[in-house]
Amino acid sequence: MSTYTQIVYQIVFGTKNRERTLLKANRDELFKYITGILENKKCHLYQIGGVEDHIHIVTHLHPSVSLSSLVKDIKLASNEFIKQKNLFQNFNGWQEGYGAFTYTTKELDQLIEYVKNQEAHHKVKSFREEYLEFLTEHNIKFDEKYL
Repeated sequence: MSTYTQIVYQIVFGTKNRERTLLKANRDELFKYITGILENKKCHLYQIGGVEDHIHIVTHLHPSVSLSSLVKDIKLASNEFIKQKNLFQNFNGWQEGYGAFTYTTKELDQLIEYVKNQEAHHKVKSFREEYLEFLTEHNIKFDEKYL
């Protein structure tokens, strides 16, 4: 029997100390690079977006790929890519940890639009406020000292 899955993830992680270093001018180059990582892992990317201090990735994972190994690979490879290309002059790396939230396929279009509109969204809400909403909405217990 073959393996079939349909799990849509929204993966969210920020820059180290939430520094606002992912300047708009080079963000698309970073997103293209991360897209390549996902393609190489046979994951289907629906949308990628973000602002100066964090990114969102909406993807379906290939059944052979674990979430934690994918995020680790994205962070390590993109960190090296950013430094090699000097994409973001003051970038000091990614934060430890990440958020990963699952969605149904019925929610996919709305989720894609949400990620596409990150810049407008963050004119009224901080990354911390957004992240707390995700954790609460998905009933995830957390300790504020680790946010």
